[in-house]
Amino acid sequence: MTNSIKDEILKRILAADGEAVSGQELADSLGVSRTAVWKHMQTLQEEGYTFETIKKKGYVLTGVPNSLSPTQIELFLKTEHFGREIHYYDVVDSTQTIAHKLAQEGAPHGTIIIGEEQTAGRGRMARPWESAHGTGIWMTVIVRPDVTPQQASSYTLVVAVAVTMAIKTLYKHVEPAIKWPNDLLINGKKCTGILTEMQAEADLVQALLVGIGINANQAAADFSPEIADIATSLRLEAGEEINRAALVASILHYLEQFTELYVKEGFASLKTLWQQLSCTIGQRIEVTTIRERFEGVASGITDDGVLQLTQDDGTIRTIYAGDIKLL
Repeated sequence: MTNSIKDEILKRILAADGEAVSGQELADSLGVSRTAVWKHMQTLQEEGYTFETIKKKGYVLTGVPNSLSPTQIELFLKTEHFGREIHYYDVVDSTQTIAHKLAQEGAPHGTIIIGEEQTAGRGRMARPWESAHGTGIWMTVIVRPDVTPQQASSYTLVVAVAVTMAIKTLYKHVEPAIKWPNDLLINGKKCTGILTEMQAEADLVQALLVGIGINANQAAADFSPEIADIATSLRLEAGEEINRAALVASILHYLEQFTELYVKEGFASLKTLWQQLSCTIGQRIEVTTIRERFEGVASGITDDGVLQLTQDDGTIRTIYAGDIKLL
């Protein structure tokens, strides 16, 4: 990821940790004019950063916006591949759409596409996803695992574990639970959706496009009437503002670790952890597939991530795809 001059200026001021940074020294070290530095500082102020100018000493950072800019995310990154190339947008139609194009053009493993707002965010089955400006995490990760298309069917469950662990690590009194196959609930309300799409040949995965939508800093009034009773945000549940860049970095950390494990050992290596974090297993559920609707108890999950349901007559059914409702 190549930083612009503006990003380099911001990176150095952030690294100064409250100490003054000389504008002239920035200009000299970056090979630009003092006026160019001043113009970049003006741009940073427009983006929400605040500075105090101390005569003969330079700029002191006094305020940082809750932004998803590459520089902000990079401050928290501890990964080797994931998040090392970031495509950042203030407003985008859908990060998933851009990811498909970038993946076809050869974007490397771990590339992320992230936006402050999506105008056409979508979940499974093309359902709309509310993606208001500056409130959530709307991103897609391009993953290139050495697995077959058949094996890749369980990858959404790996992502769910990674996101859950990231949230639990940063907000220890928040208890997200995984609802098979792709939602995270907190106290029964949805806070996260995951959408995994694939570019593949018959026996080779070229790329998985992992869309992750997280309600981070919404207030209750921010949700439309249609979802107000079923949606929540991390801020509402944690009782504090969510540092979105830190959460993105934590998600990428766990996702990189768990992806490596998944490629080496399959979903079976994460099955026990998934079960511990799930709110599905042991619950009575209603399943809706393309062809039918039926009920039963979610009795387990296979090593391939397939849900098992026990019906009232004792018949065990395997659920490869469908929507479930907790009863």
